[in-house]
Amino acid sequence: MSERSACGPGTDGLAALVRALPPSCGPVRLVAVDGHAGSGKTTFAGLLAGALGGAPVLHLDDLASHEDFFGWTDRLFEQVLTPLSLGRTARYTPYDWHAGCFPSGPGAVKPLPPAPVVLVEGVGAGRRALRPYLACLLWMDMAPEEAWRRGRRRDGIRLAEFWDAWSRAEMMHFAEDSSHSFANFVVRQGEPGYEVGKGPAGGR
Repeated sequence: MSERSACGPGTDGLAALVRALPPSCGPVRLVAVDGHAGSGKTTFAGLLAGALGGAPVLHLDDLASHEDFFGWTDRLFEQVLTPLSLGRTARYTPYDWHAGCFPSGPGAVKPLPPAPVVLVEGVGAGRRALRPYLACLLWMDMAPEEAWRRGRRRDGIRLAEFWDAWSRAEMMHFAEDSSHSFANFVVRQGEPGYEVGKGPAGGR
């Protein structure tokens, strides 16, 4: 499979494949979009969600924190995966990166319905603990140095110190828990749009 489009045949073809997959987390087909920070995961997840008719997207940045970039596994299971596996609406509290805390109060809680397809995007979305619950794992195929350059350019000099800490933490994470070799599809961004191809684990 090799199709190209910013929001056309490539994304639509992948959406059709995803819809045909069996549920993986209760009634939900959980699809992970993983890759290095700055590789375009959020943008592509938004395009795929649109091709899926408005599928919900969980951003792992909402579960991470300044104190522990990758220490969100317990929160993910407790607040998201357990209720979804039971066919219930998940409710989680997104981290406030400006205030540096998880806000409290009923208005801080965000619902996530058990839709036919739910996308999980973020660095580590295909991590070992999550893979048994995934219907499909997508990997944004971009070298870390290029992805980080894009991210630094996007965020500007004021977040340079954050990016220094992040890149070190990300390198350690993927060294211990690599997702790429388990990807069913790889997504490459080019001038015409996106090219979707079979990943190391093969298309579902």
